[in-house]
Amino acid sequence: MLANDPNADPQAEVLGFLADPRTHGLGEPVKRVDTASAVVFLAGPEVYKVKRAVKFPFMDLSTLEKRHEACEAEIAVNRENAPWIYLEALPIVREGKTLAIGGSGEVVEWVTHMRRFDESATLDRIAESGGVPDVIIDKLALAICRSHARAPLRDPARAAHAIETYIEQNAAAFAEWPGLFPPAKARQLTHDSRLAFAIARPLMLARGAAGFTRRCHGDLHLRNIVLIDGEPTLFDAVEFSDDVASGDVLYDLAFLLMDLEERSLRGAANRLINRYLGPEPPEALGGLAALPLFMSLRAAIRAKVEAAGAERMEGAQRDEALHLARRYFDSAAGFLAYVPPRLVAVGGLSGAGKSALAAALAPQLG
Repeated sequence: MLANDPNADPQAEVLGFLADPRTHGLGEPVKRVDTASAVVFLAGPEVYKVKRAVKFPFMDLSTLEKRHEACEAEIAVNRENAPWIYLEALPIVREGKTLAIGGSGEVVEWVTHMRRFDESATLDRIAESGGVPDVIIDKLALAICRSHARAPLRDPARAAHAIETYIEQNAAAFAEWPGLFPPAKARQLTHDSRLAFAIARPLMLARGAAGFTRRCHGDLHLRNIVLIDGEPTLFDAVEFSDDVASGDVLYDLAFLLMDLEERSLRGAANRLINRYLGPEPPEALGGLAALPLFMSLRAAIRAKVEAAGAERMEGAQRDEALHLARRYFDSAAGFLAYVPPRLVAVGGLSGAGKSALAAALAPQLG
């Protein structure tokens, strides 16, 4: 592209520099991964993540200063959960006619510097290869409990208002794709979501007063959890918005539960919620009344994100994204469907297998 080309990418030089194996002293290619808001370079044992110079309603990365702040924030919000992965924010500087990572030259860009991990050890990959073992689910529940326990408290009224806002944003998004999301079903989903929110709002405020509204991970699904030395490690938490990452701790967990349910891993989801709530005080159990709404919202948001992403795709990739969007949409409606309460009593002699039977039955009850 010409230097004066108005369509030229102002970050192209930096991206080319980081993609060059010589920059990292490597003999093998650098792997590049593109997302809507970042470009990630996997260079041997190192990872460098460049924030794209973009501006969305929920995220502004349009200036160098804002990208610097985002890199620093990414390190700060992820270091508690994944100190081994997140290292530091580094400048890309100009030294004469060349660029360098770090140094005292003119800063032209900022990157998040991370340590690379085995990409095949993320829980989505593990789930695809045969499900998530019980021992990992148990460790994961503990890791999430610890993460939520140290997460800063947030304003429950503000978090509740955000939930209400998501419902209306979803309704507007579904209306944009009537061919993908049937209008009558979308209107019913919006109606059911509003009703569920009206019922859950007092509970959310009460839980917030009891300390259950916190600045959480915000994007807690299987792809953002990796096994390191056999321990589930949470990474890639939301750094661009305190509001998006804040809410009831069960809303944070609901993303992961929804992800497991979508992958037909209901047994793992059931075990996770039980292991998570097991050590909690009795008042924590009241939050289960809001869980269907939380899981529905997580699925609805994924539906609109997949639909939006499909517009940038072609062929089979586009078809797959649209199929996934519709599946999430159907799940969002399904999570709000009324299920009558049911009590199952299991009795028998000591050692007869009562616990094993109850554990096998529980995932089948919804």
